[in-house]
Amino acid sequence: MKTVHTVAELRARISEWRRAGQRIAFAPTMGNLHAGHLKLIAGGHKLADRVVSSVFVNPLQFGPTEDFGRYPRTLPDDQQRLESVDCDLLFAPTVEEMYPNGREHLCKVTLPHYSTILEGHFRPGHFDGVTTVVNILFNQVQPDVALFGEKDYQQLLVIRRMVSDLHLPIEIVGVPTEREADGLAMSSRNQYLGPEERKTAAQIHATLGEIADALRAGRRDFAELCGRGLQRLAAAGFQPQYLEVRNPLLDPPGAQETSFVVLLAAFLGKTRLIDNLIVKL
Repeated sequence: MKTVHTVAELRARISEWRRAGQRIAFAPTMGNLHAGHLKLIAGGHKLADRVVSSVFVNPLQFGPTEDFGRYPRTLPDDQQRLESVDCDLLFAPTVEEMYPNGREHLCKVTLPHYSTILEGHFRPGHFDGVTTVVNILFNQVQPDVALFGEKDYQQLLVIRRMVSDLHLPIEIVGVPTEREADGLAMSSRNQYLGPEERKTAAQIHATLGEIADALRAGRRDFAELCGRGLQRLAAAGFQPQYLEVRNPLLDPPGAQETSFVVLLAAFLGKTRLIDNLIVKL
């Protein structure tokens, strides 16, 4: 695997593959890679001849009180992990390489509706940062297919809508969430948890699972189900922000829905965790 740090190097390598008629898959990340990220690379190998990944901690998607400064940066370990799953190329740019004209007057991509509900409500401007950087990366890499984890369900939906609205010739593939043995969704932020918090964190998946089971059993009292889930989480020591049942497009579900997404965000101590379960009847 080769690591490049500039757009010029990136494009030179990709141009070689394009001339050879090869199909390219792309898995953008912020680094500190775990098994969930490596699953994206494995998925890319099934869909393309070459797989490119990126490691870039994007300042645009962090709010002023969020963890940009302490977000783990582990590039040497990330390189070893990507090599272990035969990633072909890693793009690891600096902030200056990504935003050569600075960020104050940067051209941004905004998705009005999906960027303001749920995660967007509690993290204003977050999805503007996500769509802007992903659009830039798509223009730099120009992949045929891009893979994103379903743990960030709303992000996946936002990116799909951006690609559709901007007529980008890229197939977006969602990859199921990779979980720990107790059900906790793998996340780079899990390492912020203390030992006792880590045990408590398993309550997230258990709570989502209870609601999913109730939906499969035919219950449609969404507010009651989520209210009980919020009480359970609060009693366990969480500070929940939202726990909601939505349809696959993140609209409030109708009585005849056959597919749901149960989404949650909560603080456990100082660590903010998100997760979801997709329920298909």
